Amino acid sequence: MAEWLSRDEAKRLTDRVMALSTAEGCQVSVNSGIDGNTRFAANEVSTSGDASNASVTVTSRFGKRAASATTNVFDDAGLKRAVETSERLARLAPENPELMPLLPPQRYRDVRSLFDSSLRLDAAARADAVKVATEACERAGAGGAGFIQRTAGAGAVANSAGLFAYQPASSAAYTLTVRTPDGRGSGWAGTAHNDWARITPPATLAERAIKKALDSREPVTIEPGKYTVVLEPTAVGNLLRVLEFAMGARAADEGRSFFSRPGGGTKLGEKIVDERVTILSDPQDPDLLSRPYTGDGFPVERTVWIENGVVKNLAYDRFWAEKKGVRPTPFAGGLKMLGGTATLDELIAGVRRGLLVTRFWYIRGVDPRSILNTGLTRDGLFLIENGRITRAVKNFRFNESPVIMLNNLEALGRPERVSASESGGVESGGAVVVPPLVARDFTFSSISEAV
Repeated sequence: MAEWLSRDEAKRLTDRVMALSTAEGCQVSVNSGIDGNTRFAANEVSTSGDASNASVTVTSRFGKRAASATTNVFDDAGLKRAVETSERLARLAPENPELMPLLPPQRYRDVRSLFDSSLRLDAAARADAVKVATEACERAGAGGAGFIQRTAGAGAVANSAGLFAYQPASSAAYTLTVRTPDGRGSGWAGTAHNDWARITPPATLAERAIKKALDSREPVTIEPGKYTVVLEPTAVGNLLRVLEFAMGARAADEGRSFFSRPGGGTKLGEKIVDERVTILSDPQDPDLLSRPYTGDGFPVERTVWIENGVVKNLAYDRFWAEKKGVRPTPFAGGLKMLGGTATLDELIAGVRRGLLVTRFWYIRGVDPRSILNTGLTRDGLFLIENGRITRAVKNFRFNESPVIMLNNLEALGRPERVSASESGGVESGGAVVVPPLVARDFTFSSISEAV
């Protein structure tokens, strides 16, 4: 087998599996590809590895009962064993009243998300990228640690109702944390894209993270409270993902979320944030480039979630959409928030007194009815006075809702693709493109002694 299955190979494989099925319905999902990563710490590579794998997941159905089995053994015996296992488990499974019928053939948008630059990011190329950062750290007398990940491959889904979908894709992410030798200063920089050629250059990331680490060595203590904040794009991405996950239609209809209207119904059509806020998903957007179908093969279209501050769509799975008589609207296609043209430096220059936040970490939900979340600032928190960064500040714990943040919006900068994952790897929930922004009255509840 090559590094991943071609469209024809995936189709032949799914046909072989379904030919073995005796179930009332059968769905086959195929994933194949390569995954490489390099970790480094203390200015040295600690681990590096590349793996190639392919797997088939068979889901068998008998009425409202369904179960799955997965294998990476593709000979006749291996595939037959997976099919028989899924059928045996399906007969034992309890009925699922929300199980939807298999989809018939669908049409999908054309998305080009596989790039040669990411395919060429092998262990040697990743080591070169690491070397750029570690040598810069050594010159600065600091220690660098980080993670580079590259994935490339193809996914396919087929079923006994005649559906077949196939999509090749690549992705890459690079994050770097720099610490001063005394452990008192920490800086971070990161980026992600399907196309490694569009990644922020490693030298630029290193310069950014090193400067933050050196500038944050002597943080001062200021009182918790409400501050005007300049949130760098990664920090915005951290909180926008929280908002995205809160936009489920079912929770709103059942009165369990911020998007529930008091007395019944949802906030569809209501203005909930500043009119400058527009948030959308689009698998064909050149900044997002996401898979154009869901796990069961439902097509993913361009979806505007919030437009000029107004809720335009909530996420409906197939079951809930049928129950409500609307078209399904899946969480898919990445996430993009439109912005302006200002640079981060220009946003900072417009703030009389506030805080510059590099990113957030350890974000956890507090109240789903208000989307209130808590978490910590990390790797660079700085005081802004009269349009200039004047000193480092000890980290804070925040208690804030992205809805409140977007109602207190002062200014928006130029959007960019970010690595909003706490793990530092490729985004599992899709691409995130967001602008830096300025918001007033952001709530910091306590001081954190962590660097």
